[in-house]
Amino acid sequence: MFAADNPGFKTRTQRVAIPGGDDLVIKTLFDRQQYYDPTGAAKRLGICSASWPLFGLLWPSSIKLAAHLLQRPFCPEERILEIGCGLGLPSLVGRRRGSRITASDRHPLTNLFLKANAQLNDVPVVKYRHGQWGEQSPACIKDTGAELLSAKYDLIIGSDLLYDRDAPADLADFIDDHAQPAAQAWIVDAGRGYRAAFVRNMANFGFELIDDMPVTLDDEKGWAGDPYRGRLLKFSRQ
Repeated sequence: MFAADNPGFKTRTQRVAIPGGDDLVIKTLFDRQQYYDPTGAAKRLGICSASWPLFGLLWPSSIKLAAHLLQRPFCPEERILEIGCGLGLPSLVGRRRGSRITASDRHPLTNLFLKANAQLNDVPVVKYRHGQWGEQSPACIKDTGAELLSAKYDLIIGSDLLYDRDAPADLADFIDDHAQPAAQAWIVDAGRGYRAAFVRNMANFGFELIDDMPVTLDDEKGWAGDPYRGRLLKFSRQ
């Protein structure tokens, strides 16, 4: 387990209010200037120095997704997958209520932060797998720090994942790969301009958009510095 005084990067601890539930105490990277890849694992996984710290920061979309997951009726047999989880707030909230949830990301340090934050909040260990969409080189467990994602799930969730023009097609294909024949997907879109393309690509895999609702956080800023205005997209495939 890393230490808070790791010489390669700085961290801080923040209290995060989850609407409708108990707060979470979350260890995050100190800021966007952190970078630590002494073995080159992140580089081999396609993570550049500019994007390296993004997994370890708090994002408004993940807070909103965690709150909506908390409102979902609890089903003990339902298998849930969070993709691109970063700090994994929704996974921590789901695990705290007893859900069968797996967190996944491509960053080699994600699992370490997830374990540390589960411990900080007295949450049982969250199952973690390496999951990455789009073109990629073969990954080894020495770099990923976890087994590769392979199972299929009843509900797939994610937040702020539509960040470039390739994301709508790549993300929809990844969701299809890991969804049960009958499944739902919940994606919080932060408004980067790729929502319509993503909806079309999801339809190609049989996912119908059943809800498109605005989500807001008055005190938070969006990706461009404007007031955060996201949307929760809910898809269903029967």
